[in-house]
Amino acid sequence: QVQLVESGGGLVQPGGSLRLSCAASESISSIYVMSWYRQAPGQQRELVAGLYNDDRVNYSDAVKGRFTISGDIIKSTVYLQMNSLKPEDTGVYYCYMRTWKYGTDYWGQGTQVTVSS
Repeated sequence: QVQLVESGGGLVQPGGSLRLSCAASESISSIYVMSWYRQAPGQQRELVAGLYNDDRVNYSDAVKGRFTISGDIIKSTVYLQMNSLKPEDTGVYYCYMRTWKYGTDYWGQGTQVTVSS
């Protein structure tokens, strides 16, 4: 069974940067979108950024201008560069991939990001 493995989370001071990585345990064919979601304590999981197979990207208003999503759909890898981090960016960040052929969803196990002084 294909697994998504995230890395790069940690503790960072406000204004700092982190880069999250996500890779599939084996190549996933027919990827439609690769995304990052996050979930803060007591909150619902929310979309942070998405990268589509036609190179479109979208960002939540909360991170626009600070975060950058990139990746390689052929290699089933996706990254999230997070700059100018704020305490409200704290949460568990999840990698997500969806295929267009069968509508299969893949989720990572999550990586903790804590922004605190």
